[in-house]
Amino acid sequence: MKSLQLIVIVLLSFMVYSCKGEKKESTDQDDITKTVHSTKKKEDDTTKTISFNLDPKSESNVTGKVTFMEAEGIVNMTAELTGLSKGEHAIHIHEKADCSSSDGKSTGGHWNPTLEPHGKWGAKEGFHRGDIGNFKADDEGNGVINFATNEWCIGCDDKKKNILGKAIIVHQGVDDFTSQPSGAAGSRISCGGIIQ
Repeated sequence: MKSLQLIVIVLLSFMVYSCKGEKKESTDQDDITKTVHSTKKKEDDTTKTISFNLDPKSESNVTGKVTFMEAEGIVNMTAELTGLSKGEHAIHIHEKADCSSSDGKSTGGHWNPTLEPHGKWGAKEGFHRGDIGNFKADDEGNGVINFATNEWCIGCDDKKKNILGKAIIVHQGVDDFTSQPSGAAGSRISCGGIIQ
């Protein structure tokens, strides 16, 4: 009888130990699953940043720095400029990251991958993806532009959104948002290519 009790105790101990092992394995699997989801989330949350300088064009003294930062499907642009005349100036994205000409015209026209008419950003009549708009320079000739949109991306496969290979152009005048094809904003006074 005692040997039967001993056998039952050994069997019960073995079963309890086996169940703990199975539970441990499932916990390990849960940890692996959590790690995979955590890694996936980190990949989706990556931030892309690109910064570059703006150089003078058309015999101006306008320089600056532009930074694009993409996170969670939104691209934020910050541009800081110096050497401007006081007042409003237009800023656009142009077709090519080629600032080699002295007048900035080597960048081509406004970036317009959707083939819409020129206009104010968000206008129901249409606008270019490069139609950022106007900004003000202060008495000392300094200007700051902050702009954000989900209509751009940095290096994605969508040609209607990808800003790499394009250029930022600052104009002497104001964009009137109606003149075609580019708003009659005057000379191109500063240029920088959006390249990595």
